[in-house]
Amino acid sequence: MSSLALTLAPFAPPTTAPADFSEETWWLSLIKALFIVLFLIASVIMALWVERRGLGRMQTRPGPNVVGPLGLFQAFADAVKLLFKEDIWTDKAEKFIYFLAPAISAFSAFMVFAVIPMGPNVNLFGRSTPLQLADMPIAVLYILAITSLGLYGTVLGGWSTRSTLPLLGSVRAAAQVISYELSMGLSLVSVFLVAGSMSTSQIVGAQERVWWGFALLPAFIVYYISMVGEVNRLPFDLPEAEGELVAGHMTEYSSMKFGWYYLSEYINMFNVSAVATTVFLGGWHAPFGLSLIPWIDFNGGWWGMLWFTLKMWLFFFTMVWIRGTLLRFRYDQFMKLGWKILIPTSLVWLVLVATLQGVRMWVTDSLLVITGGIVAVFLVIMILLWLFDSPEPEVEPSREFDAFAGGYPVPPMPGQELPPSPRAGRKPVAATVLATEGKDASDE
Repeated sequence: MSSLALTLAPFAPPTTAPADFSEETWWLSLIKALFIVLFLIASVIMALWVERRGLGRMQTRPGPNVVGPLGLFQAFADAVKLLFKEDIWTDKAEKFIYFLAPAISAFSAFMVFAVIPMGPNVNLFGRSTPLQLADMPIAVLYILAITSLGLYGTVLGGWSTRSTLPLLGSVRAAAQVISYELSMGLSLVSVFLVAGSMSTSQIVGAQERVWWGFALLPAFIVYYISMVGEVNRLPFDLPEAEGELVAGHMTEYSSMKFGWYYLSEYINMFNVSAVATTVFLGGWHAPFGLSLIPWIDFNGGWWGMLWFTLKMWLFFFTMVWIRGTLLRFRYDQFMKLGWKILIPTSLVWLVLVATLQGVRMWVTDSLLVITGGIVAVFLVIMILLWLFDSPEPEVEPSREFDAFAGGYPVPPMPGQELPPSPRAGRKPVAATVLATEGKDASDE
C-alpha cells in the first residue's frame, strides 16, 4: 500500500490552500472587477430565460418561445423595452432620493461578489492570482453589512414616492430583511466556530475533507430558508404581493429606474446562492469522488470556477422550483416562522456547536454529523407541525356585534355573526312599482 501511495503521489491533487494575493496588481484587480460586473449581468440575462422557461415547463405552458430560438432573446427584448420606456414619476416625490434609491440597490448588489472566491490561484498574464477580487479577515461580515445597506434602497424608494402602496411594501421589506438577517447571521456563526475564520477563502479551504452543509446541516437548512426570505422570493414575496401591494416599493417606478431594481433583485439571488456555495457546499472544490481521481487535478486551475458556477446555479434553480411549487405565506405566518422557529433553532444549534468545540479533543467529525442530523430532523418536524397544525384562534361568540364600532366596517371574527340586515324583510318597492308601471303600459 505504501509503495502504491508513493507511485501515485506525483499525480495526487494538491492540498487546497487559502487565496494568495502576494502577486496581485492594480490592473489585475481592475480586470477582475470588470469580469464580475459582466459575469453578473450575463447571469441575470440567462436567469430570466431559465426561470421563465422552467416555470413554463412546471406549469404546462411553453414559456418564451417567440423572440429568438426557444425565446433566448426575450431578456434582451425586455432590456430594450426598459431603456426606451417613458420615464415617469409622481409630482410629490422626493426627487433626489427617488432617483438615488435604485442606484443604492444596484450598487450594493454588485459589491457582494468582491469577496466571493470563485476558484483557486491560477496563472493569469504571468502572475499567480486567485479567482477572487479581494479577501479580508471579516469577509462574511462585510457581506452581511452590504446586504443591510441594500435595504436602504428599498426603504428609501418606497418612502420617497409619497405613495401608500410603495410605503407599505418598503416597511414590509424592512421588517422581513431585519428578521431573516438575524437567523441568517446566527446560522453563519456556527460555521465561523468550526472553520476558525470569517475569511471566505479560508472557509473554503477548511472544507477540503467535508462540506459544512453536511456537518452543520441545521445551520444549512436555516440559512437556505432565510436566504429565500432575504431576496423576497415566493413563498416569501410579501413586499411585492401583487394581490395587495401591486408591486410594492417599485409601484411608482418605470423605465430603467425599475430596471435597476429588477436587476438588483436577480443579482441578490445569485449573491445568496454564492454565499451558500462558499460557506456550506465547499465553494470551488470539486464534488465528492472527482477529487479522488489521481491523474486529474479537479481542484486546481480553472476547474474550480466550473464547480462554483454549477453549485451557484443549483441554488438558483431550487428557488425557481420553489416559486413554481409553493403558495405565498400570510405575513403573520412568515414572521412567526422567522422569530419562533428559525431564530430559536439557530441559537440552540449555536450553543451545541460551541459546546462541542469546547470539548473538541473528545469530539470526532462523525459525532458532529450525527448531532447535526438529529437537530435537522427536529427542525423539519417543527416546521411541518407548524404548517399543518395551526388552528384558528377561538373567539367567544358575542351576542351583539357592531361592525361599525370603531368607525370603519370590520368583518366578524370566527364565532361572531353579523346582525340581520334591516332590509332583509322588505320588498323591493322601486322594482315592484316599475314592474307594475311597465305592465300597465303594455296593457294600454
